[in-house]
Amino acid sequence: MHAPSPENTFQTSHAHLLMGNFAHFLGQPLLHSADAKALYHAPFPVLSHSLADDPILTYGNLAAQTLWETDWGTLTKMPSRLTAEPDERTARAAMLASIDRNGFIDDYHGIRVSSTGRRFRITNAIIWTLLDDRGHKCGQAATFKDVEFL
Repeated sequence: MHAPSPENTFQTSHAHLLMGNFAHFLGQPLLHSADAKALYHAPFPVLSHSLADDPILTYGNLAAQTLWETDWGTLTKMPSRLTAEPDERTARAAMLASIDRNGFIDDYHGIRVSSTGRRFRITNAIIWTLLDDRGHKCGQAATFKDVEFL
C-alpha cells in the first residue's frame, strides 16, 4: 500500500482535526499519542469523508487501506458510499444524518465491502462530526475495532 508522506501538511493537519474532534465529542483521546504518524499507523481503521453531495473519503489510515484492499491514492478519491453494499446505503445515509443531533454515535454496525468485493461486518463503530477551527462542520469520521469477515 502506498503511504502518504507524514510531513504532508494536509495529512498532518487533518490527522489533528480527526483526533481533536474525537476528543471533543467523546471526552477521551482517539490514541494515547497526538502524533499524525501514530494515527496513520494505528492498529485499527480510521476514515473520514467530506461534506460533498456525494462525500469523498478524505483520510484512511493504513489499517483502513488494508481492510478496504486499496491504497491511499485510490481510497482518498473514493465516494464514501462505495464502502457499503448498495442494500446498506440507505441505512448508512440515515445513520450519518442522525449524527448531526449529538455530534457522534458509538454503537454503529453494518456490512461493508472492500474494493475487491470482500464483505465484512463492523460493530461498535464510532462515527463523529468533524468541525473546523471556526466550529463549522467539515466532514465526518469513523473508527472501529470489531470486524468479522463474511
